Amino acid sequence: MITVSNLSKNYGSVKAVKSISFKLNDGEVVGFLGANGAGKTTTLKMMTGYLVPTMGEIKVDGLDIVENAHEIQKLIGYLPELNPLYTEMRVYDYLEFLASIRHIKGKDFKSALSRVVDECGLSGVIHKSVSDCSKGYKQRIGLAASMIHDPKILILDEPVTGLDPNQIVEIRSLIKSLGKKKLVFMSSHILQEIQATVDKIIIIDKGEIVANGTNEELMSDFMGNVLLDMEVMKATKKSAVAMQATIPNVKLVSMEKSDGIQKIQFEYGKDKDLREDIFKYAIKNKWVILKMMPKTTNLEDIFRDLTNTSVENE
Repeated sequence: MITVSNLSKNYGSVKAVKSISFKLNDGEVVGFLGANGAGKTTTLKMMTGYLVPTMGEIKVDGLDIVENAHEIQKLIGYLPELNPLYTEMRVYDYLEFLASIRHIKGKDFKSALSRVVDECGLSGVIHKSVSDCSKGYKQRIGLAASMIHDPKILILDEPVTGLDPNQIVEIRSLIKSLGKKKLVFMSSHILQEIQATVDKIIIIDKGEIVANGTNEELMSDFMGNVLLDMEVMKATKKSAVAMQATIPNVKLVSMEKSDGIQKIQFEYGKDKDLREDIFKYAIKNKWVILKMMPKTTNLEDIFRDLTNTSVENE
């Protein structure tokens, strides 16, 4: 478990992270979503002990990151955004070198190597030069390196950046698999990737946490009114306006006619689904219903509302 409390980081007069708090539980895959420059990488570096917070605290299994940095780093595997590979080395030699830094040698290394090769799917490239591996495999090698000491926590900074669609699917599947055994905390500015991979989402904007919850919780908490688009025949403006007095909380937004079809949009609150009431009213007034479709708010709409920015979906 990781507990972040009132965490801040200043660079001179620039406040990169502003008193954020959240909790990560064992067995979760949690996404850390924000635009470039929102404070994601700074937060991850503090969580891994590479940066000292200006204020606040981070505790990993009850241990303070500042006071117990060396001990906590044994519990954490960290894959930075710029994957630090020695491309002139063979994959085997690279992993052996990193293991030796952590004093994992001999039989212990053989066991660790077998585990990460199996978990990360590296059997086909283990004796290749790192430089000869694809971007997808290089990312797998980076993951294997971060896991060579079998940490219980993985912190991944933009793990799919620069990968093609097939490689993204492969890394996503790998992260989900690892999440069954470890706490995984991954940052990204790619909304689509976060949605497809994680159990819970934390959104950061300008150094502040603006949302925290499951996909369903965020949709419930931030979704605005429902817009119901209808295409009908034989509806009159009078009957459409009268619906507002007949069904409480329904508002006529627009009504236009094209090629004999009336396109009508109603709005109502998210707390109660009024489609059945609207349908019955339409039938009673002899409307011929061709289409009836609510517009639902998605996570991209929520992200844009919270951060006033657009999301990269590639």
